[in-house]
Amino acid sequence: MSSNTATVASGVISAGVSGNCLSRALRNTADRSLHFFVGLGVLFALWGIGIYIVSLNPATSQFADFGPMPALKALPEMWDSGTIPKALASTGYRLGAGLFLAIAIGLPLGILMGRIRWFQRLTNVPFQFLRMISPLSWEPIAVVVFAGWEQAIVFLVSIASVWPVAFATASGLAKVDPAWFKVARNLGAKPWQMVTRIIMPAITFDVLTGVRLALGVAWIVIIPAEFLGVTSGFGYAIEDAREGLEYAHLMGLVLVIGVVGFTLDSICVMLIRRFSWHRG
Repeated sequence: MSSNTATVASGVISAGVSGNCLSRALRNTADRSLHFFVGLGVLFALWGIGIYIVSLNPATSQFADFGPMPALKALPEMWDSGTIPKALASTGYRLGAGLFLAIAIGLPLGILMGRIRWFQRLTNVPFQFLRMISPLSWEPIAVVVFAGWEQAIVFLVSIASVWPVAFATASGLAKVDPAWFKVARNLGAKPWQMVTRIIMPAITFDVLTGVRLALGVAWIVIIPAEFLGVTSGFGYAIEDAREGLEYAHLMGLVLVIGVVGFTLDSICVMLIRRFSWHRG
């Protein structure tokens, strides 16, 4: 009888703990949603008030189309005409290709910098020097070197985003306890096992953080890179809207760029929380 009582009591306690956890999670979700929508509402309100004040002046009344309402109204039209889907496809392809190259180059570089001291000392100054060069300053050289603007833009994205990945990887690897590698070698671990079983799990947090930083830099670089030389992408669409004096379309595209960038950054944050052992 006492055993049944203990079982029932244990079940009640477990249910109570689960209920408290669920309630706490719901409250946290509600708080985050509230902050998100309030912050977004304040941003749109300031945007609308600013444009309204500017448009009161007859000399600048044409700027009324820069307001949030004209921009939101222009979105369905641009989607139906294919402007936004085509821009998403073109810019997304260039961004993905550039980031892929940056990760493929930056990750091995970061591992070498973090594991081999002489390599880190030898390359630190050159890499820091290259990192501080504005990616867009490579644009004239990229146009001469590569056959077309498509390859040039991918290069610009890669050169902008490779450094956050490399330095974040090196920083993460420098924090790994050297005893881990000694134990692995004593147990007969092969070099590829050191990479897959020790290095990559240990630096996942730092690598994904570097990818997040690289994504932010790449997203900033790719839009102005598309202003010239190509006939697709968000940069071209913005330039085309400016040339056609379609200011509502221009601001609508700016909104879409912000939404896409925010979404990509949020995906990176979720990946960091999901795959990093730091989340515990």
